[in-house]
Amino acid sequence: MKPEQILEVPARVLTQAQREHYFEHGFVGVPGLLPAEILEELQSTTGDFVNQSRAVTESDQCFDIGPGHTADHPVLRRLKSPDEQSEVYWRFATGLMADVAADLVGPNVVFHHSKLNFKWFDASDTVKWHQDIQFFPHTNYNVLTIGCYLSDTSMENGPLAALRGSHNERLYNQYDADGNWTGMLSEEDAATVDTDRVEYITGKAGTITIHNARTLHYSPASKSPVPRPLLLNCYTSADAKPYTPHPLPTSNTYKVVRGQAVSWAEHDPRPCQIPPDWSAGYSSIYATQSGEDKNDTAMM
Repeated sequence: MKPEQILEVPARVLTQAQREHYFEHGFVGVPGLLPAEILEELQSTTGDFVNQSRAVTESDQCFDIGPGHTADHPVLRRLKSPDEQSEVYWRFATGLMADVAADLVGPNVVFHHSKLNFKWFDASDTVKWHQDIQFFPHTNYNVLTIGCYLSDTSMENGPLAALRGSHNERLYNQYDADGNWTGMLSEEDAATVDTDRVEYITGKAGTITIHNARTLHYSPASKSPVPRPLLLNCYTSADAKPYTPHPLPTSNTYKVVRGQAVSWAEHDPRPCQIPPDWSAGYSSIYATQSGEDKNDTAMM
């Protein structure tokens, strides 16, 4: 569906102004959306997983841990696939967030993946400039990610930042000169980003961020000793079909969470870069951008 067609469908959650902002700029922040009881349940469940990570000594299929991680000082960078780790997260993904997705991709919504990223008081927790769609290209660009801040997020603890209008501009090469997948812009390309168009999305716990998969975005390092969790759920319109293997599939991948399945794919004529073959699995954007898994991400 085209933006004008989607906007003609009555909204479930968002205001018309919020929907129009998303389509114009490629992202939107929505403060105070979550009911208190849902937010508290998510925060409690997340705290339980942080405690579980204390017993982990290396990254695995559940936890992505950073340098310096110990039982006394956990450095959990990502809880992988929270939709499969707890019914609390899956219920959230198929509840209010699925309604939000329907307001922006159309009435037929497919779940793609989820992740829970953390910011710690460490310069290595920067997420560098990148676009999402090159990680999982689809036949069209009705693909978005909805983030939910589980704690108050300001300029002090690494908010999401997005470049206005970049969803309608070029897609960048996210391989390096040697053909290794980096999952980010080169230093040369990053230096050309127009900082006057960058918007930092801050807000109280329960604020959501929504960005299109073509939107150029990053997240600066946190300056706060208190970890900042961001729960992310990715959705597509049902007529957006994947070109490549899913980076980290779960039992919920490609489930229709609103509306119904469709029998025709819609194709956007704009090209999209193809990522490495993810058939053997994927670690995290932190590991990719830092070069930890460089040997596993060379272009096939």
